[in-house]
Amino acid sequence: MFGITHFGFFVVAVFLLNVTPGPDTAYIVGRSVAQGRGAGLMSALGISAGCCVHSLACAFGLTALLAASATAFTVIKFVGALYLIYLGVRLIFAKPAEAGDTAATATAADPRAASAPKSLRQLFLQGFWTNVLNPKVVLFFVSFFPQFVTTGSDHKALAFLTLGVVFVLMSMVWNSFVAYIAGSVTQRFSGKPGVKRWLDRGVGSAFVGLGVKLATASR
Repeated sequence: MFGITHFGFFVVAVFLLNVTPGPDTAYIVGRSVAQGRGAGLMSALGISAGCCVHSLACAFGLTALLAASATAFTVIKFVGALYLIYLGVRLIFAKPAEAGDTAATATAADPRAASAPKSLRQLFLQGFWTNVLNPKVVLFFVSFFPQFVTTGSDHKALAFLTLGVVFVLMSMVWNSFVAYIAGSVTQRFSGKPGVKRWLDRGVGSAFVGLGVKLATASR
């Protein structure tokens, strides 16, 4: 269909890639541990949206252009690294009300209803940008997807989009599972603010580490 080849191998490969811990998994686990299952799920949704962008870019040739440009690769790499470091520093130095889940920030005035959409939107966008601004994801899409599309296909764009949909759906299922499991840590320590604070700092430090690793990555 659309020139897709070895589809079964593609599904198996995507499954193995998902269950192998990587930056996206680390980010989702970090958000889930620091802020709960809801935060992890929204982060997973944002990352999936980022993968949709990469799939579209791959289908229309933009990913290959970015991968071929050393300047574009470097710019995306450092912007993405700085963004991860920024999120990590915020989490390390945030006050408990800022680092906690939305439900934990409610006051007597019950601002939860007003703040929840904003918080969920922020979590979604943060997950989205951490994925979109990761040049390694760009290189992954441009090197992995073409292996499963015949060179003579007249419908390459549709083939890439179809593979992208499968990739995003499988990743979303796995990432949601990871967020659910990791979020149980937050529930366990919800009544222990001291422990929760150290978890926040640990997760923030992990984000900073991911940012530094991304900044020093080579093509």
